[in-house]
Amino acid sequence: MSKSLFLSRWPARIFVGVLAGCFFLFLGVPLVALLFHEPPGLLWAAMQQPEALQALQLSIYTTSISTLLTVLFGLPVAYVLARMQFPGHNLLETLVTLPTVFPPVVAGVALLLTFGRFGLIGRYLTPLGLSIPFTTLAVILAQVFVSSPFFINTAKAGLEQLDGRYEQAAYTLRASPFYAFRRVVMPLIRPALLTGIGLAWARALGELGATITFAGNFPGVTQTMPIAVYIAAESDLDTAVALSVVLLAVSFGLLLALRIGRGRLVG
Repeated sequence: MSKSLFLSRWPARIFVGVLAGCFFLFLGVPLVALLFHEPPGLLWAAMQQPEALQALQLSIYTTSISTLLTVLFGLPVAYVLARMQFPGHNLLETLVTLPTVFPPVVAGVALLLTFGRFGLIGRYLTPLGLSIPFTTLAVILAQVFVSSPFFINTAKAGLEQLDGRYEQAAYTLRASPFYAFRRVVMPLIRPALLTGIGLAWARALGELGATITFAGNFPGVTQTMPIAVYIAAESDLDTAVALSVVLLAVSFGLLLALRIGRGRLVG
């Protein structure tokens, strides 16, 4: 009987292996084609162009700032959604997740209608001489809008999996809520926080639709790496490939490092 059970498992294993292998090939082959499309020398020469370096510097700057803002404002949101129940809880959870499911261009249009010259908030900023659209700040806001759900949902999942008795034990020792969160909760959910930060950073780095709609394409001001790739693909394929390889390398390296670090923290 055990032999028949053993044999009956092999068709399922082969079937699952074939499906998984096909999917890995589907993901891997385009990346390999991107990496080996041009000789390394040409890729390096394309990356030395001033426009490419400007786009890289701007992307790193805006992505770092947007990720910092995401953590600063997103962590309290994750805590509220994970620890508190109140009317409208499901509505707020849906609102937080919504930017992950609709097209980024829609996010750009929504931000433009909010902060534009005649937008809901922008109309009050214009008399003060403040203009947000088509500036570096617009890039940062667009990145926060589309990437924050990745951090919030990951941090929220980490908080939900944490046993609440750790906090209660801290409270019984007369720890303040802030102290308990900083010294008890945060160290225990550190792997989830690092994962969320990495996902938010990578998503912000790759943002295109909302950025080009809300911030436009101005080299040195709003032209991030994805926009530079999009523009270069129309006339200079070598530069587009070089920028794409850099984006791929940075994102892959970051996510791999976070996975290794998470494994060490959990282990």
